Amino acid sequence: MKKIIYGIILICLALPAGAQNTFNKGDKVLNLGLGLGSTFYTGGGYTSKIPPISASFEMGIKDHLFDEKSSIGVGGYVGYTSAKYEYGTDYGWKYSDFIIGARGTFHYQLIDKFDTYTGLMVGYDIATSKEYGTWAGSNNYSSASSGAEWSWFVGGRYYFSDNIAGMVELGYGIAYLNLGIGIKF
Repeated sequence: MKKIIYGIILICLALPAGAQNTFNKGDKVLNLGLGLGSTFYTGGGYTSKIPPISASFEMGIKDHLFDEKSSIGVGGYVGYTSAKYEYGTDYGWKYSDFIIGARGTFHYQLIDKFDTYTGLMVGYDIATSKEYGTWAGSNNYSSASSGAEWSWFVGGRYYFSDNIAGMVELGYGIAYLNLGIGIKF
């Protein structure tokens, strides 16, 4: 573990020191993402699927936590995916998952124009399933389940302009990997 910590410190010291912060107190950023690597609705038999999509909003609340390159943000998260599983042409199940949560992030500016961060999300997952179609044993069953969720994530936004960034996040939410855009207001 000590070797990993020393390695991270050496990498940080070797990076350019003149990087300008891309996330500061008062900044507001909207992330829109498309998920890859979801555990929801995988395998054969699914005939249609809405891929994992997510949106998160974040506001900078504290600058210079440790030094001039660090900041903290807070915000919200929503994610959604759904799928349809068919047992023929007119019978099957419809499934959906909706996650809503609050996030806290720690930003540390390593490279100019690249906002790197890590954080925690605490949220609530609402899962539903509904039987559809006509089959002799069909009773139009439906069910719902929900529960608390939490996740740790790491991410980055590379700013192509003052307000538009490419975004990548790795961690758990509606998917393990989210790719998308970040829009700063």
